[in-house]
Amino acid sequence: MWDPRTTPPSSLSDYLASMARAIFVSGMSWSVIDKKWDGITAAFEGFDAEKVAAYTPVDIERLMADPSVIHNRKKIDAIIGNAGELIVTEREFGSMEAYLDSFVDNDALIADLHKRFAFLGESVAHFFLFGISYHLPEQEKWAKARFGVTHAERHHH
Repeated sequence: MWDPRTTPPSSLSDYLASMARAIFVSGMSWSVIDKKWDGITAAFEGFDAEKVAAYTPVDIERLMADPSVIHNRKKIDAIIGNAGELIVTEREFGSMEAYLDSFVDNDALIADLHKRFAFLGESVAHFFLFGISYHLPEQEKWAKARFGVTHAERHHH
């Protein structure tokens, strides 16, 4: 069962952590990610965006060898790239809050998140926004309206 954790962000690292959680949970059980989360957070140095954005191939190999991290190279690469894009977006808009609030509707925001950030398709972007306590329709209602089935229904077949 999907058991989201919501945390209003107070820093860029909070945004990156929520984004990473949404990316890692894609295609996996939420409970698996939840059990590994403390280790994942430690391996990514608390999701400090400046540090993560500067990761080198040596850091990627360290993450791939770390038993506490989900060993998915595409997701790890996406999180590293997204750290840099979060920094760029914050500089462009003055803050992530200003960026998020610059959209008049959620569909436009989700489309822009998908353009700016790797691995943020519609569902993952929605999980990210829910994870940061962004004002969105309840996830199961959104999924039912968008896809005709809820998240739980899609993953029980």
